[in-house]
Amino acid sequence: MPTMTTGDQGCRVYLITPPKLDPVSFADKLAAALDADDVAAVQLRLKDVDDDAWRRAIDVLRPVTQAREVAFLLNDRADLVVATGCDGAHVGQDDMPAAEARRLMGPDLTLGVTCKGSRDLAMRAGEDGADYVAFGAFFPSGTKDVTNTIDPEILAWWSEMMELPSCAIGGITPENCGPLVRAGTDFLAVVGCIWNHPDSPAAGVKALNAAIRRARSGA
Repeated sequence: MPTMTTGDQGCRVYLITPPKLDPVSFADKLAAALDADDVAAVQLRLKDVDDDAWRRAIDVLRPVTQAREVAFLLNDRADLVVATGCDGAHVGQDDMPAAEARRLMGPDLTLGVTCKGSRDLAMRAGEDGADYVAFGAFFPSGTKDVTNTIDPEILAWWSEMMELPSCAIGGITPENCGPLVRAGTDFLAVVGCIWNHPDSPAAGVKALNAAIRRARSGA
């Protein structure tokens, strides 16, 4: 079963799906994106759909992801992870408590927790069994209302103080990701810059990985 690893190259791409999708037609886009360049994980994020729609999407998209040794996580739905053969879940502060998600999934599957801009929430998430903590939003986002963006300094503080990986989220693009990479984040969670890329999602993945490499090299 794939796990969400930081890898030798440091910061990696973490793909989040659009909240509305047709699984069958989306599967080809997902496969092409994963084949284009390095991706650490795919998070299935669906809004306002019932359990049957979740299961149908999982049945189509999980094999595409796992066949490429990429972790397949569910947004909010830790209760579906084990039964559907997924690799973990990501929960927000207004969703299922992290400790409950960990209890449902057991000790071995990946758990991520949204911590916004809070050091206290991040440390609590670690105590509750998180495998990574997500900070954001760092930039205005097309998928969520962002009233206050946060300073990348929190990523530097976390990477210096803690061994638990961090994930940056919120309006990230190849053009603005440099400070986040240099601050030490382990993952860049992205939606729009991949799925809305003018050429293709595959081109979006290539562009973001190239930007990560430039930032790591100091360019």
